Amino acid sequence: MSTKIDTGALESLGLTKKPEQTVKKDRLGQDEFLKLMVTQLKNQDPMKPMQNGEFMGQMAQFSAVTGIKELQTSFSQFATAMQSSQALQASALVGRSVLVPGEAGVLAQGDNLGGAVDLPASTSGVSLAVYNQSGQVVRRLEMGPQPAGLASFTWDGKTDAGDTAPAGKYKVAASAVMEGKTTAVDTLMSAKVESVTLGRGAQGPTLNVTGLGPLELSNVRQIM
Repeated sequence: MSTKIDTGALESLGLTKKPEQTVKKDRLGQDEFLKLMVTQLKNQDPMKPMQNGEFMGQMAQFSAVTGIKELQTSFSQFATAMQSSQALQASALVGRSVLVPGEAGVLAQGDNLGGAVDLPASTSGVSLAVYNQSGQVVRRLEMGPQPAGLASFTWDGKTDAGDTAPAGKYKVAASAVMEGKTTAVDTLMSAKVESVTLGRGAQGPTLNVTGLGPLELSNVRQIM
């Protein structure tokens, strides 16, 4: 006596073997490419065999395409890692003072204004002039002989007359005597990082610095 099996019931219980689904590929992998090359060699016209140069050319084209794709992936991963690293570095600077190129600085009430002079060579003397927002010199400072590199300075907020300068923005200009000639040199100002704005895409993080506005992280010369 034969027993008729209800295949519908078996399917509902998940007891039947489902046909394997063919994975559709939209790209030619390395294995497929090699199989294709072997097949091409087997079926080539014996009267017109494939030249070594032609064969190597096809291999080189495949290797180049594969290498470029892998290189693009590697660069993308590297860029993502760099952005994450820069974001962490920038966030750690909040509340700290940094040294950035520029002449303008902010003098807080009862505080000092600091910075540095960037000297391309050693000098027999460095002079500083501090200007207010009206363009008037309120203080002159002499730093004396200095070696090449960054020479730090601090203005205590006092004028040449001994009065306390009001809080606000000031400009510091520097000159140095090198080889007997007085030459203007670049200055860097110390300022506090208030916050950080993270960039999008290829744009890096931006530091929001007191009195100087937004600056790129790459502008920071020194962390105080």
